[in-house]
Amino acid sequence: MPSRVPANASRGYIIPIGGKIGDSDILRRFVTLCGGRDGRIAVLPTASADPNTGAEYERLFRSLGAGEVKALNVDRRSDCDDSDYLEILEQADGVFMTGGSQLKLSTTLGGTPIAKLLRRQNAMGQHVAGTSAGAAFLSEHMIAFGEEGPTPRVGMVTLAPGLGLTNRVVIDQHFRQRDRLGRLLMALSLNPFAVGLGLDEDTAAFIGPDDVIDIHGSGGITCIDPSGVEFSSADHTDRGQPVSLVGVRLHVLTHGSTFNLHTRSAVAAGVR
Repeated sequence: MPSRVPANASRGYIIPIGGKIGDSDILRRFVTLCGGRDGRIAVLPTASADPNTGAEYERLFRSLGAGEVKALNVDRRSDCDDSDYLEILEQADGVFMTGGSQLKLSTTLGGTPIAKLLRRQNAMGQHVAGTSAGAAFLSEHMIAFGEEGPTPRVGMVTLAPGLGLTNRVVIDQHFRQRDRLGRLLMALSLNPFAVGLGLDEDTAAFIGPDDVIDIHGSGGITCIDPSGVEFSSADHTDRGQPVSLVGVRLHVLTHGSTFNLHTRSAVAAGVR
């Protein structure tokens, strides 16, 4: 569950990114939120199988104007007890999780001092971003894996516990590029409370402390609101068969658009 925000604090931004970040201003805005030249960013390359990922993001964030950047080689659950790592994460203005395998993130970080610290620090103002697998892991309910296709079918998605910075969204990434509408709809049919965020590559949802999402990047975000669902056949449909959903609202939002997670209202870019 998300940590409670203290009375004198404001929650930091939660920033899922759909993967394959290009020349958009996504990472520049993250660096600015973290304080720019005065900011400290910690990178968690845990999801990646490439040993050079952490160093590459260190160089990238420095080139974008970050003051201090440190990649933490958290590869095993025992690393999550490391006092030096915990101190760096506690002092960071922002934390960035790379792409790779979201199950590596959940099995390595889940239930550890690092996971508890990240929830607590985000509630106190620390910004947390993740791309691809790192994006999927940010919410309480995480899509672990699933099948491609536009139509929801029973069994096409597997959910697992995520980091738990928020319980208001379920996140899917590489959305349009990998045809993942069906599996996100299927995930929401199992949990109609949350809003589905299908993030295209090079596109980010900046979820602010007021739970208003600002969309940045070159693609779109498919926001699926299941709160008005009138009928779902998910509970009585055989495995592999398509599911009927009636009353789902769907928005496709691009750079400059917003979505309010409290009111479930979308505003397109340039419309106020």
